[in-house]
Amino acid sequence: MAKENFISNLVYRFFRKYYFVPEDRSFEIGIPKSFLIIRQHNQLGDLLAGNSIFRAIKETFPQSKTTLIVSSENYYGIVKNKFIDKFFVFDKKKLFNPFYIIQFLSLLHENYDIVIVPVTVSISFTSNILARLAKAKIRIGPLSLDGVMNKSHFLFDRRIPLDWRRYPDSNVADRILDIVRPFGINTSDFSSEISFDQNDTEAARRFILELDLRPYQILVGIHSGAGKIPNRWSLIKFVNLIKKMNENFNIKFYLTGSSADHESINYITEHVPFKTGLYLNKKISEVAALISISDLFITNDTGIMHVAGATDTPQISIFGPTNPFNWAPSGKNKIFIRKSELIDEISVDEVYELCVPFLLQKKGVTHHA
Repeated sequence: MAKENFISNLVYRFFRKYYFVPEDRSFEIGIPKSFLIIRQHNQLGDLLAGNSIFRAIKETFPQSKTTLIVSSENYYGIVKNKFIDKFFVFDKKKLFNPFYIIQFLSLLHENYDIVIVPVTVSISFTSNILARLAKAKIRIGPLSLDGVMNKSHFLFDRRIPLDWRRYPDSNVADRILDIVRPFGINTSDFSSEISFDQNDTEAARRFILELDLRPYQILVGIHSGAGKIPNRWSLIKFVNLIKKMNENFNIKFYLTGSSADHESINYITEHVPFKTGLYLNKKISEVAALISISDLFITNDTGIMHVAGATDTPQISIFGPTNPFNWAPSGKNKIFIRKSELIDEISVDEVYELCVPFLLQKKGVTHHA
């Protein structure tokens, strides 16, 4: 540990000596025409939940262009985002490739008016370094986070203290705007954004045709996976929920997921006594298109929750250890349930009762109860 601290201190001293930027406490930024935003973290949910900052820039400066640096693990979440004009995938594995380096440096040197490093739950030294290496007139970044000083704040000329301890239940979509609000950049729309086109919609409709969905049936999607184990509601509870819903309503179900979710998906399909559709390994935009034409979507607290949150489809999100006030999608018909840090304290009946009002609203419902 002492060795790591010694090396870390050397790194900070080096960058402070050669890359220090004098602080400018002015909030005047003029009318910027180009933005570079650096969000090279690995969590899809973080990226989608923080979409409000992209929207805020476009609403405040409609004629501006926004470039986003994003990670190789989650770039697919913003491929068709209407608020982003260009994106670059930052992949550390390719930093030894000279052609990739040339391309990346070319992007950083495109003469941006403003570069921004947004923050949600932690400060990234890598992001801060990239912001400093970028050619920009103004660099906006965190001075501190929840009272803890950002050791590399000297890489920014506009340094913003961020402290959410006063508002522990504020949503991430709201929090992420704090770094740009002092400069007059804001929005009142905190919803996620997943843009999809006609090809995505056609793919979703082909899948529905394969499901043989009848006009009087309700279409319900379920996402039973989650990257974090504590965020996963028990599979047997998903099975029992599906069975209970099927007993009382005429529903066609489908499951979303990827190859990483094959065990949970196999468990559900093996224990549900009727066929469920499988929409697996699809592009984020295709999943969003399918959810958008569904009647209800039920999900764990995970990245797909935010994809569903970008649609108008009624949604029920099941939470365990995470604070849903921070992370649950906002908007009409977006409901979450949480009882404690143990997600399985939520019963099947409790989730079912949340589903019933949405199911009853659908025309042509055959209600057997």
